[in-house]
Amino acid sequence: MSLDTDVIIAGAGPVGLALANLLGTYGIKVILVEARSELIDYPRGVGMDDESMRSLQTMNLIEEITPFTIPHHVMRLVNGHGEVILTNDPKGEPFGWPRKHGFIQPLVDKAMYEGLARFDGIDVRFNHRLTGITDHGDHVEVDIQIGGGADGQADLAESGEAATGSTKLTARYLVGTEGGRSFTRGWMGVTFEGQSPSTRWVVVDVRNDPLGLPNVYLGADPARPYVSIGLPHGIRRWEFMLFDDEPSEKVEDDAFVAELLKEHVPDSSKLDVIRRRVFTHHGRIAGNFRKGNVMIAGDAAHLMPVWMGQGWNSGMRDATNLAWKLATVLRGDATEQLLETYTAERHEHAKAMIDLSMTFGTIIKPTDKVIAGLRDGLSKVLNLSPQIKEYFTDMRFKPMPRYSTGVVVNADSLEPGRSDAKRASRFMTVRNAVDKITPVGKQFIQPRVRTAQHDNALLDDVIGPWWSVLVWGNDPALLFNEQDRQTLDRLGFRLVALVSETQRDWAEKEYAGSGSLVIGDVDGSLKGWFDTRAYGMVFLRPDRFVAAACLSQVGPEALRALLTSMSASPALAAVR
Repeated sequence: MSLDTDVIIAGAGPVGLALANLLGTYGIKVILVEARSELIDYPRGVGMDDESMRSLQTMNLIEEITPFTIPHHVMRLVNGHGEVILTNDPKGEPFGWPRKHGFIQPLVDKAMYEGLARFDGIDVRFNHRLTGITDHGDHVEVDIQIGGGADGQADLAESGEAATGSTKLTARYLVGTEGGRSFTRGWMGVTFEGQSPSTRWVVVDVRNDPLGLPNVYLGADPARPYVSIGLPHGIRRWEFMLFDDEPSEKVEDDAFVAELLKEHVPDSSKLDVIRRRVFTHHGRIAGNFRKGNVMIAGDAAHLMPVWMGQGWNSGMRDATNLAWKLATVLRGDATEQLLETYTAERHEHAKAMIDLSMTFGTIIKPTDKVIAGLRDGLSKVLNLSPQIKEYFTDMRFKPMPRYSTGVVVNADSLEPGRSDAKRASRFMTVRNAVDKITPVGKQFIQPRVRTAQHDNALLDDVIGPWWSVLVWGNDPALLFNEQDRQTLDRLGFRLVALVSETQRDWAEKEYAGSGSLVIGDVDGSLKGWFDTRAYGMVFLRPDRFVAAACLSQVGPEALRALLTSMSASPALAAVR
């Protein structure tokens, strides 16, 4: 059958744009349909983390988006007396980028949209609303209404624009990224469980920041909880909680908004307002992110409150996880069973981020002075402990993604499809490892490195956007037989020999002709990683998560287990 494209993506928000860029990077054809006539041009998300920056790096869009970001975006939680309850200013750059950034979402989204022009196989169609889905088993067919309005979710009649026609499109897969009221999720018929608290907030975004403060204040003030955020390009955001007796329509009253702002800005009448609107927080997650040939990602799959700034970032994680799996199946290297690991890997972490965000909201919004006083007193006690204070400052409370099931191989036992957090090994060196938690299922570090062609480059830029085998102090080509090497080559693995920078010249001569890339560890980060975990070989997925880690001698066995965990196609079955 001749299909219109490989993947149809419904929704040109940040997740749809990210997924299209990643699929384009992997050589997959995409039609991206969007009900609106253009991208949303007002601020929404304002916080980006280092994991998202790494995904944008994979898209090769870092230079395009960094002008719209502020790195090291410090957050301070203050009480009604102006006392700092908690400071969130994480240090270090384990994944190659500062841990937190403020950013202007419309400009970052626009950069991702413009980045799609690099790919001949990516087709973006605005004013195209998804209205029907038929899953034929071997492909999916969608109904598209052509024409629409500003609100991609509104009925055509309500949007004030007439329909100009309809069409059908076909693809191997459909991914719905059309937001919280996702048509795709509704078609899938999955649950969307969680909470939608009745508390309302009014957001006010202005272009001419009257304060000039670069960071974030969360005001846990019982008189009226608020948020004040400094953003790039002179933009400031305020958010204020509305009380039950204040109707949402009051946000249209200039006098009411001026009253909200009177303790924050000398003269609110001089503000250049981008928008002001009322919103509520949601904490919901779909029961499954896939049904047959249809998947959902981003807000279509989960909604979370804004407190931890993880809505945008969680959607980026979805796109990063799903893109390489779709590409692998479409290339014929794995069966579609691989796509089952998408929900298995992403659901648990998305739920954890929702729970954390909901909990953080309960800390900020109490208006009862007794409850707020108890919270403030407890915070003073906790801050007396340097260890507890550092725990919050360094953001260690943020649950990092760790995949216990999916495309992972259990350390030592080499059981495919699962990874126990703690490990017990029959090997002395592994038992003596400093870090007793397995690295499998966790994201690998990204230090700066050197090669014959690169000086002071980030690791991902050197090894490329696909699979790799990283080996410390040895040539990986020598650790696999000819059949294994053919399999690795078929799957697009990059063989990488990691050595201390002092050993790089020797290794480049010694391993010449093997096909392995020699990388010099400049600052000892890679050496330290392998030392504390006591494994000499790592199989690194395209999304930079560790699929398997083992002693170098058992690399071939780990490869066979990895092929099983990723549901490798019958063409690769001979190696298993």
